Amino acid sequence: QVQLVESGGGLVQAGGSLRLSCVASGRTFSTYTMAWFRQAPGKEREFVSAISWSGGITYHADSVKGRFTISRDNAKNTVYLQMNSLKPEDTAVYYCADGPSGSYSSTAYDYWGRGTQVTVSS
Repeated sequence: QVQLVESGGGLVQAGGSLRLSCVASGRTFSTYTMAWFRQAPGKEREFVSAISWSGGITYHADSVKGRFTISRDNAKNTVYLQMNSLKPEDTAVYYCADGPSGSYSSTAYDYWGRGTQVTVSS
C-alpha cells in the first residue's frame, strides 16, 4: 500500500522560511514524479511544484518561483519543499503527491498524503 506522509508545516511570520518533507512508502519511489499542491480555505487545490524521478527537472508555479525549491532524496524516499520569503497568501494545507509523469493537473497524480498546514502571519 502506497503511503505519503507530510511534515514540517507550522506557523511562521511573513518573510520567514519552512521546509516541508514527504516520506513515501509502498512502491519504488525513485521511478515516480513527485509534486506539491496546496489548498487554501474556500479555494481549489492548486499546483505548487513538481520534480522528475531523477531530480533533474523541476517545475514551479509562477506564484512561488524564486521563493520555493523542490528537491528529492531517492535514498531516503523523501521529497522536500523549501519555502523562503513566505507570504500570507501562501497559507494553505500542503499536499504531496506522486504519479508517472510531471503535470500541473492534480488528476495526473495517483497517490496523495493527508497534508500539512502552513500558516503565514502578516
